Amino acid sequence: MFFQLFISVLPLFLTVVFCLFVAKSSKPSSKPRPNLPKSYPLLGSYLEFKANKNRRLEWITGFLQSSPTATFTLRNPLGRSQILTANPANVQHMLKTNFPNYQKGPNSRATLFDFLGDGIFNVDGDSWKFQRQVASHEFNTKSLRRFVETVVDTELSDRLAPMLSNAARTGTVLDFQDILQRFAFDNICRIAFGYDPAYLMPSLPQAEFAKTFDDGANLISERFRTFHPINWKIRRFFGIGSEKRLKIATSDIRDFAKNIVREKKQELKDKSSLESVDLLSRFLSSGHSDENFVTDIVISFIIAGRDTTSAALTWFFWLISRRPEVELEILKEIREKSDSPIFEEVKDMIYTHACLCETMRLYPPVPVDGKVAMGADVLPDGTEVKKGAAVAYHPYAMGRMESIWGSDWAEFKPERWLERDAAGKWSFVGRDSYTYPVFQAGPRICLGKEMAFLQMKRVVAGVLRQFRVVPAMQKDFEPELVVFLTSKMNGGLPVRIEERGEM
Repeated sequence: MFFQLFISVLPLFLTVVFCLFVAKSSKPSSKPRPNLPKSYPLLGSYLEFKANKNRRLEWITGFLQSSPTATFTLRNPLGRSQILTANPANVQHMLKTNFPNYQKGPNSRATLFDFLGDGIFNVDGDSWKFQRQVASHEFNTKSLRRFVETVVDTELSDRLAPMLSNAARTGTVLDFQDILQRFAFDNICRIAFGYDPAYLMPSLPQAEFAKTFDDGANLISERFRTFHPINWKIRRFFGIGSEKRLKIATSDIRDFAKNIVREKKQELKDKSSLESVDLLSRFLSSGHSDENFVTDIVISFIIAGRDTTSAALTWFFWLISRRPEVELEILKEIREKSDSPIFEEVKDMIYTHACLCETMRLYPPVPVDGKVAMGADVLPDGTEVKKGAAVAYHPYAMGRMESIWGSDWAEFKPERWLERDAAGKWSFVGRDSYTYPVFQAGPRICLGKEMAFLQMKRVVAGVLRQFRVVPAMQKDFEPELVVFLTSKMNGGLPVRIEERGEM
């Protein structure tokens, strides 16, 4: 009880100390630099940061938009600071040109270790290189692509479509974000583990593994929002509050995952070769049998695939509901591809691909990504970086930079990704990954990028071919983006489903 009280009043205590410091000072504080958050001794920009806690992305974006270099330094409490940038040249420097110098770092690794362990998204150096090499080999196989196609199509035809048909018939309002998360969780568990949690069922069950995984992800993300890392570290040491719940959740997740690993290993031992082509079976069959290694890497892929596609699709369906002409263009494309095999169908859905890219420009699944400088450096825009400095690039802000996207950056405009040829046919015009780092860039660029687009376009085609997704909210309602390990729509997306009839 004492320690809980101590932790809860720590920010207030430091605020009081700051006020006393200012009151006794004989010299007035200098005025804050223009276009920067107000900063004070001891507290840094904590007061302004806390005042904007419910709109931190927008708050930081405002400073990046007004900065001549699209970069600024945020002063944190107790002398800590973080460099934030939305400058493509800086992003390329961090993620490619001087890649070895910008790593996850010990603080990020310690924060996420209880959940991700030594998985690919939580390590640097040789450990990362080895896991990247192993995973890259598997992701580039045609057999995995075919397996993903089968899993997605089965989940779509056997679960998602019947659920939407029932909702249309009964007039039920669904939280479409929840439905898409369940869909994605079933998919990624089958792809990663060969395990079906059956999370997308008519009764919308609270599947134990899914619920525990969600709790663990939300609780671990709370560590990034604390006043100072010492806060959650004290809680963890004494096993109290959210850290107590996190310990239980992560223990249950890892126990569950390790049991599946052991079952797969036994199956491999009994059969000499595994018939399943999920990622875990592939890793084990290729000789990577260390239990902790395969558990960590598979949990990492679940966290990567669990919310990213569902978050993008949630915003996609909301955005196209506000632009009927965009939905009609997507439907036209779906009609043209209706007789094509699954992969060929979605591969050539150029307009839909542009809509998804435009969605993630405005609402990236991972809106900010932080690194730590291993040595002193100077960014291309002249920003000096000290050894050990925290440096973050900001995809959310980058999608809102007039210098990159023009004065109409606030518009949902798929055509900015397209051009028509002489015959009037659309062709896709991509952006380099440093201007649009939604899937990371450089050596760490997302291995599952093509898999993600395959899944998303298959869902779009499968849903819109049969149904209209109509938001059940006021016309002028503006959803709020909130961030855990990935971004979500705050409060979900309530929708009504309507049968479209023959196309």
